[in-house]
Amino acid sequence: MRVVFLGFLLVLVMMPGLSPAGTIKGRLLRIAYVEFPPLSYRDEYGKAAGTMVDITRKVAEEAAYEVEFVYLPISRVYLYLRNGKVDLWMGMTNIPSLSMEVLESWVSPLPVRLSAWYLDGSPPVDHLDRLRNTTVILHAGYTYGDFRKWLESQSDIRVLDAPNHRAAIDMLERGRGDYVLDYHQPVREVLTEPDDDRVHESRIRSRNTAWLFSLARPDAALVRDDFDNAYIELAARGAVPPLRSFGRNRVVPGFPEGLQ
Repeated sequence: MRVVFLGFLLVLVMMPGLSPAGTIKGRLLRIAYVEFPPLSYRDEYGKAAGTMVDITRKVAEEAAYEVEFVYLPISRVYLYLRNGKVDLWMGMTNIPSLSMEVLESWVSPLPVRLSAWYLDGSPPVDHLDRLRNTTVILHAGYTYGDFRKWLESQSDIRVLDAPNHRAAIDMLERGRGDYVLDYHQPVREVLTEPDDDRVHESRIRSRNTAWLFSLARPDAALVRDDFDNAYIELAARGAVPPLRSFGRNRVVPGFPEGLQ
């Protein structure tokens, strides 16, 4: 009987599509994530954590995929999506430089807001022209959906980079710049210092999270459909945020039309 059982295991291992450990090839997904608390970040144990990470785990499990999270700087994420070193990224929709490199999920689990942060005495950014003749601090490596390129192309806007969200606010408070352009969620996470009550926020652009599937993977469309269908099933059971209807991004007046 033992011989028969061992023979059965050997057949399973040698079957096409199975690895020696019995994992179905193609069902393992390498998922890129970046430092974007509270949606995604690397915790004190070096593990992927955050709201979007938790949702992704649930969706992958529902769709019968194994996952491996890969922590990367944003510039490396773009490269790895292009060359197929990662299968997907928990990112945002409408990134022009990735338009021919990825497929976006149809569902969007969460909204994201890009804001301008400023100190007492500075005017709110109620029109993008407020940034003219100012110094704007950006998070190094972030493209802001290619908005960075537009800012850097303007002769009357000076751009400075900060290594992280907290450093950007520190630079603002020390008078290194007039405004910080950064996302609402991660900045709110770091506004914990006594002087931070001087920091105010203007909405610049609303964006939508999505899963971006690398077109370097031949079955990218199938994997996307699996994720979308799994999310719909989970949303119906109340296990993930409800399905959102989202259209054109909300932007501050004067925002470049080609990036809306």
